[in-house]
Amino acid sequence: MNHLEKLLKEYIIYLNVEKGLSHNSRASYELDLRRFVKFIDSLGIDDYGDINSEIVLKYFTLLMDLNLSKRTIARNHSALKGFFKYLSSNEYILKNPILKFNPPKLEKNLPEVLSQDEMEEILKCPSTKSVLGLRDKAMLEFAYATGVRVSELINVRKSDLFFNEGIVRVFGKGSKERFVPIGSHAMYWTNEYLKKSRIALAKHIKSENYLFLNNRGAKLSRMGFWKILKKYIDHTKIKKSIHPHSIRHSYATHLLEGGADLRVVQELLGHSDISTTQIYTHIDREYLKEVHKTFHPRG
Repeated sequence: MNHLEKLLKEYIIYLNVEKGLSHNSRASYELDLRRFVKFIDSLGIDDYGDINSEIVLKYFTLLMDLNLSKRTIARNHSALKGFFKYLSSNEYILKNPILKFNPPKLEKNLPEVLSQDEMEEILKCPSTKSVLGLRDKAMLEFAYATGVRVSELINVRKSDLFFNEGIVRVFGKGSKERFVPIGSHAMYWTNEYLKKSRIALAKHIKSENYLFLNNRGAKLSRMGFWKILKKYIDHTKIKKSIHPHSIRHSYATHLLEGGADLRVVQELLGHSDISTTQIYTHIDREYLKEVHKTFHPRG
């Protein structure tokens, strides 16, 4: 194993143990870093300390020549930035060659958001008379009441429910724990599901105490949730481009429309950086402009 590969492997272990990244994020970063190592190896460089800003520029120029998306190039920048920060802090290199190199600016696409009426229309779709219909009703009410990510939703366990306090425990990115309020509607339907549906779906070994189960008694998957959501959207007249996180986006927007403080919404969503939450203020502004246009005499 050469010096380049040895330090890269050390960093990958560091990401696995210390940073708490998701499997997909780690895999993407590793892929990006291995591409970079292959590039500098082709230049005859065998020490990270020999890399300067000109070589970094040459590498990103190559990525742009390959017509990679701005998002992919920005991810490569993030991967290299973390890697060189690690090398520098551990004194494997004297100078960080990426410090003055800025990534391409990403356009923030506003997520498609359901109106409150559209959300109500979806929530009314599941038939609560069937085992799976009651599960779907409880799950959609739960998702809208808490604004959790799909990955968080499918990993909620029965032991994470604290209905006496009106909250649920959620483990977000990097296994960060947070407590989120849950309204009376979602609590009612979740309790109904627990009493009437989950008990019918549960298989002792497969279920592992997870809250929402598929028809085989195992933990519901991301794709399983998406298929359920899409099925009910197809039963409505909604023509918007909806994706798995649309309920989460709608939750955040409806809170802001109702006057919620941005810092509170940041906490509820589990965003470590408020700039991530601020994208929803743009949606809120669009809503305000629409209200003004509709109701103002000079709109």
